[in-house]
Parts: sequence; C-alpha cells; structure tokens
Amino acid sequence: MHKQFGAIALATTLSLTGTVQADPSLQANLEEGKGVIKAFFGDLKGELVKGMKAGGPVSTIATCNKVAPGLAEAHSQMSGWDVGRTSLKLRNPKNAPDAWELAVLQEFEARKAAGEDPMKLVKGEIVEEQGRKVFRMMKAIPTAEVCTKCHGDAIAEPVAAKLDELYPADKARGYKVGDLRGAFTLKKRL
Repeated sequence: MHKQFGAIALATTLSLTGTVQADPSLQANLEEGKGVIKAFFGDLKGELVKGMKAGGPVSTIATCNKVAPGLAEAHSQMSGWDVGRTSLKLRNPKNAPDAWELAVLQEFEARKAAGEDPMKLVKGEIVEEQGRKVFRMMKAIPTAEVCTKCHGDAIAEPVAAKLDELYPADKARGYKVGDLRGAFTLKKRL
C-alpha cells in the first residue's frame, strides 16, 4: 500500500487547527476521513484490549502482528479509503511511510515541539499521484501509558523476546507517554 511517489500539492491544505483553507468542499472528505479513522481505531483498540485481558502484552503483540493488518484491509474495503498506520520508527517494515507520509510525520513532530496538542495533529491535502488527484489524510497517534508496555524504554523480557521473534528489525521502542508513536494514514482517489 505504501509506495514512493512524486506528490504535487494543489492549492488546498489543512491549517494547523484542522480547518480547510481555500476549498471548503474538502471539509466533507476531512470529516469522512475522521470517521474512517475513528472506526478503525475503535476496532483496533477493542482487539488490543482483548489481547491485554487474554494474556497481557505478549498476547497483544500477536494481535498487532496478525489482526491489525486484517482490520486495516477490512476498513479499506468497507470505506473505499486506503487505511493504514505508519511511523518514523517502524515495527513492521510493511508500514513504511511513503514520501508524503514521511513529510507529514516530520511536520507533526515539529508542530508537537512547537507546543501543539498531539491529540489534535491532523493533516489533509489533495495531491497528484500518477496524474490523478488523491485526498491524503493523516492523524497523529500519541503514545499512551499502556503503549509503553510494548513501545517504551523498559520493556519486560518476555515482551522483548516476542517482539524480537515477530519483528526482528523493530525500531518502535523507547517511546515515552505523549511522544508521537506514529499516525493513521488514509488515501482516497478523487
């Protein structure tokens, strides 16, 4: 799903507050995208909570490894959007950011460093990919306390062993509460 491309931003983008500038017709795509993210996050969070209750963080890692990609695909099929997650520090190399996503992740980091609330970091933009207009959208995923069990500085040995087994190239560790863990990423052809 994530491929490198030359994105040419058109004269429409979201402001730092998440409101659409220059083209109010994009508000519909932004609102629809927020709904897609909310539904995907709700299902993903439900599965992660089940995993934690069933067997703690080790069980939750298996959920992320096996269930999360299927949920992203199911939400893509249901919504008509390409749905995924990405990060500057990857656990799963299949979630590597493309050029547009990388730029937005870096922008989110800068906006957070400037004092913006990580819970409100959203960007939507019309870009051109292979001659077609596409609406791209990302929403930041801040690190919560529970996330540090698998993504923090002090990861318990059984959790670290399971991560090493399933994700030998894992870079998604060392996060603190409030850090930007990554972002939900959406794409819809216009």
